[in-house]
Amino acid sequence: MDSQVTEPKAMANFLVAKGNSRRAFKDKATQIGVSIGGIMVFVALLLIFFYLLYVVKPIFDGAEVSPKANMSYPDNRAAALMVGSDEQNEIAYRVSIAGEVDFLRVADGSLIESHIPQLPEGVTVVSSAVATAAEQKFALGLSNGQVLLYRVEFGVTYPSEGKRLITPKLRALNADGAIQVDEAGGSLDQLAFGLTNNQMTFAYRSGAGKWRLTRLEGEENLLTEEVEWSASNAVLDDAPAKVNSALMTPDQRQLMLQSGSKVYVYDTRDADSPSLLQVINAERSKLTLTRMSLLAGASSILLGYDNGDVAQYFQVNGEKGRLYREIREFKGLGKVDTLASEFYRKSFATVSDSGKLTLLYTTSERELLSETFDIAQPKAMGFSPRSNALVVDAGNKLHLFAVSNAHPEVSWSALWTKVWYEGYPEPAYVWQSTSGSDDFEAKLSLMPLAFGTIKAALYAMLFAVPLAIAGAIYTAYFMSPKVRALVKPTIEIMEALPTVILGFLAGLWLAPLVEDHLPGIVLLLILLPVSILLSAFGWSKLPGRWKQRLPEVYQELMLLPVIILVGWLAFEFSPMLEVALFGGDTRLFITHELGITFDQRNALVVGIAMGFAVIPTIFSIAEDAIFSVPRHLSNGSLALGATPWQTLTRVVLLTASPGIFSAVMMGLGRAVGETMIVLMATGNTAIMEWSVFEGMRTLAANIAVEMPESAIGSSHYRVLFLAAFVLFIFTFVFNTVAEVVRQRLRERYSSL
Repeated sequence: MDSQVTEPKAMANFLVAKGNSRRAFKDKATQIGVSIGGIMVFVALLLIFFYLLYVVKPIFDGAEVSPKANMSYPDNRAAALMVGSDEQNEIAYRVSIAGEVDFLRVADGSLIESHIPQLPEGVTVVSSAVATAAEQKFALGLSNGQVLLYRVEFGVTYPSEGKRLITPKLRALNADGAIQVDEAGGSLDQLAFGLTNNQMTFAYRSGAGKWRLTRLEGEENLLTEEVEWSASNAVLDDAPAKVNSALMTPDQRQLMLQSGSKVYVYDTRDADSPSLLQVINAERSKLTLTRMSLLAGASSILLGYDNGDVAQYFQVNGEKGRLYREIREFKGLGKVDTLASEFYRKSFATVSDSGKLTLLYTTSERELLSETFDIAQPKAMGFSPRSNALVVDAGNKLHLFAVSNAHPEVSWSALWTKVWYEGYPEPAYVWQSTSGSDDFEAKLSLMPLAFGTIKAALYAMLFAVPLAIAGAIYTAYFMSPKVRALVKPTIEIMEALPTVILGFLAGLWLAPLVEDHLPGIVLLLILLPVSILLSAFGWSKLPGRWKQRLPEVYQELMLLPVIILVGWLAFEFSPMLEVALFGGDTRLFITHELGITFDQRNALVVGIAMGFAVIPTIFSIAEDAIFSVPRHLSNGSLALGATPWQTLTRVVLLTASPGIFSAVMMGLGRAVGETMIVLMATGNTAIMEWSVFEGMRTLAANIAVEMPESAIGSSHYRVLFLAAFVLFIFTFVFNTVAEVVRQRLRERYSSL
């Protein structure tokens, strides 16, 4: 009998033990799985963080310069006028002040060919001048008043498969030979020139010591298809007696004459009557002005001094007109013997008499490299067209250096502080990454984007937080269970609505609606809360027998007719208010009378549209936090004589405050990272204005718009990744602050 009883018990104990072991195994497996999942999420975040850093890091690296080749040119050459190379850095060239051009092969230093200008008997080269670096043109002034114009070119052919052949060429820019500039045949002792397809301008000092200006303008004859040239001549009576160097802008609108420590700037748009525009006093105590050069784009003048200082000047609008002004300076470069600018960027290089090579970028104010090479006493210097090589004439040799300088325009100051760009009246925060001009300088300040992100999130939170939290409080604490079961899922379903739909509606429907009925919108924002409070007050004053006749379960729904009526009245009265208060045109009144810019797609539209996207997130988390407050706390408060309102404010909300704060921070994180609504509901203008009637551009929207069109590896591309990194940091900071505050609130009110 005992054995019969023992066997079932033993079997039961075995089954229980087996079930416990299975449960323990499942619990352990679940624990391990959850831990691995959490670790993988953390690892994924770290990988994103370090990948962003990996892409961003190169924009803050300095430049690298390394010697590549030395080439000897014939000993009987005159002093250097200009040097350079082809795009592939296979052929270097040197032009002397006498017009002698030598082409040398970089690979072995051999002389490919030489060109010596063919001059009439008794005529000599008495002056020479170069155009901007990107044009690779030079002019020779002759003793008989003529000018020879040349351009250095390189032809690329592929005579056999896989083999490239680069052929140097010196092209005469005037098919008819020399151009007679001085009608009297006087000597062109000093020369500056500008040249386009149908216009040539020459400024020169004649043998009589006078500075003259000659412009030749060509017009094609419709019958003969020949270009007919007409000449304009003028004398610069107020030119300085001694001129150290002369420059003309490529558009032939300005002439600069350096005399000692002063630069005379002439307006040459009218060649018949040029006028002195400005005299730049660049004098500095105990310093001598040694160099004058045009920066890429020819909007800035670089002035170099014998102590190594280089100052940048460009024109700024002021009370006396558009005049040159010193903007920034670079110090400690050594005595500047020669200076060269890149073809298309605002970088320039200097070489001192001791061979110290320095690379700088003007706008970002970065010193990219400072290193000494065996190039003491340099005579000339020039960049290659792609700015990946530098040719220096020193020691009767051409020295070619390989240059790696991918992102000179980016610096911390250019990203986060005001920068004074060419053509701007003052320093400013500017994001403008692209343009249709080769002379354009990318402006990559992240401040307008960070500001726009905060502005959009702020207006969205101002709209969403009061509605979401008030709705969560009422739904969780006052609303009847039947209505709550309908309202809560409906609002949570709103979170699944694609933001692109909200952005589409905001941009194409809401923005015009707000513009056409702005007084009504403002009136609605005032009347709606007032009408709800008055309805609640009226309901409280109703006799009890009337309240009993109405269904208590659906009291909240009785506000719907009030809200609809107030909304309809606000829009009906909008035209009348517009006529009575704003002269019939609210937008015109705001822009002209108040002086406030009004954009149709503005922060108000974004705040409303993005607020609707954020409301479900805040409402759902806050409502759960309030509804989860233990009932014994509120019941105990009510039992002790507190009113429902006192119980709500002093017990329920304090207990639920960690969850409510988390809801707000989650909504803020959602607003900061929102893309499509901001992209479609604003003008995407990168401005820094708090006005509710103006738009903005956010970090997320900017990445979405510009990443597809950015060149991989470019400064633009990497700065967009930096914007993503900043957005990542924003979200990380918000979440960290939210968690810290939530934990402190939880500890503080956990004893309730």
